[in-house]
Amino acid sequence: MTGGDGVAVDDRLLGWVREDFGVTLESVRRVGYGADETAELWRAVDADGRVLAVKLSGGTPAGLVLSAYLAERGVPGIAAPLRTRDGDVCAVRDGRRLSVVPWVSDERALGGGMEVAHWRAYGRVLAAVHATVVTEELTRLLPAEDHTHRQVAARVRATDRAVAAVDDATADPFTREAAGRWRPVAGLLAGLLDRADALGAELRGRPVAHVVCHGDPHLGNVLLDVDGGVWLIDWDDAVLAPRERDLMFVRGGVLAFAPVTPRQQAAFFEGYGPVEPDPVRLAYHLTVRALDDIADWTRQAMDTGHDDADRVRALDIVRGLVTPVGLVSLARDALVGIGHSPASAAG
Repeated sequence: MTGGDGVAVDDRLLGWVREDFGVTLESVRRVGYGADETAELWRAVDADGRVLAVKLSGGTPAGLVLSAYLAERGVPGIAAPLRTRDGDVCAVRDGRRLSVVPWVSDERALGGGMEVAHWRAYGRVLAAVHATVVTEELTRLLPAEDHTHRQVAARVRATDRAVAAVDDATADPFTREAAGRWRPVAGLLAGLLDRADALGAELRGRPVAHVVCHGDPHLGNVLLDVDGGVWLIDWDDAVLAPRERDLMFVRGGVLAFAPVTPRQQAAFFEGYGPVEPDPVRLAYHLTVRALDDIADWTRQAMDTGHDDADRVRALDIVRGLVTPVGLVSLARDALVGIGHSPASAAG
């Protein structure tokens, strides 16, 4: 059996879905996926004509358990995963999680079709998620924001060392450009990390009630329907955290090619409801996200183990991150706005 792109599909996948979920797939097509290097995604149609998202991914099943929990309680815009024959939200195959979820829409918010009605619906969905009662079960299931960002700091420092070791005379073009993008902002990144450390310590000293957060609700994880509704997908980064962990994706956005306009923000908060996000928490989360993204995508661009297409994509993202509307710039501006201007060796 082959997918729509002519690439042979691993027959094991068809057998796994049939054995684990009792679903017979008639067609499958591999589709591109996001930043998760452990994940693979297929668009499938079963014998009953249902369109399904079939996914293999790493990590824990927490996001799937949460999305099932939210959907069962009537939170709008959440697609509940299909259950296995044993009643679980996923199966384990080849050391990864196998999940099957209804394919709710082909139209992504990043495609440019996000109208005012969609922004309001997006606000209503996140408001309902944030209003979910944090039960003991959810406390056990989900990680909690602790404002330490240790892993992000380690990745930033490791990437900085890798860039310092690059010899432009012998490096391949992808590595040379990635290093060339990093070096001019290395001082700024060091300043951002210093500010993140200081803000993290401050926020640990003034705790706030955590809510259920999606953790990564940028427009790449939003699908649109024809009735003006939205679907929030990919719950792998779900976390208990201050609401600013999610709201930072609306205050300016985090994608350089899709900045959120004031009109779009206003429509979102019409749906979300009156709230005044804490600018310190917004600045902290923006800064940590900026550091995480630039370290990860620079590493991928420099990784000779990736194919050229993946490295080109990573370089495109790195270029965007350091533009005036990119996330590194947004984080710097947010810090300046709260009086925490990051020191920069580059001035």
